[in-house]
Formats: sequence, C-alpha cells, structure tokens
Amino acid sequence: MTMWIAVLLACVACFALKFVGYLVPESWVSGGRTSRITTLLPVALLAGLLAVQTLVGSGGSLVIDARVGAIAVAIVLLLLRANFIIVVLAAAVVAGVLRALGVMA
Repeated sequence: MTMWIAVLLACVACFALKFVGYLVPESWVSGGRTSRITTLLPVALLAGLLAVQTLVGSGGSLVIDARVGAIAVAIVLLLLRANFIIVVLAAAVVAGVLRALGVMA
C-alpha cells in the first residue's frame, strides 16, 4: 500500500465517521452527562498531549528543555487572563531566548 492510498483511505474514513455523526439521533447526544463529557474531553486530551510533547523525549525519558520554560510562561499568562495570541507569542519568544542562551537547550 502506498502512502497516497493510505492518506485517501484515511480521508474517506474520516468523512464517513463525520457523516455517521449527522445520522445519530439528537436524543443520544443531548443529555447533561454527554454535554459535560464533550465539554471537558478536549481539555483533557490537549492537556495530555501538552504533557507528552513537552516532557517526554525520545526513548520515553523525561526531558527538561526550553519547552518547559515556555509552558510555565504560558500558564502564568493564562492565569492573568492574557489574550491567547499574546500567550502563544510570549511562549514562543521565551522558548527561543532560552534555546539561544543555551540555558535549556
């Protein structure tokens, strides 16, 4: 199987899954519990992705580098209710400065 066939099959599968979502009766997805789960699930998935991408290096070892400093700055700015674009830009600048200085390469 070539890469393009795999990509096309994945596209068809994603489209089919999305289409099936429109066929599900509204009563199945309109409950209070379902609403809470669908509200919190993306946050949990993104938090897990952030932790894995920030702290786990190659071979499954714990890595402390410039990304940790950037995440710390982002957390502080988010707690201060800063604009999301400002948070992203500040975290990128901090990561770049830390890498340039060799503090947390």
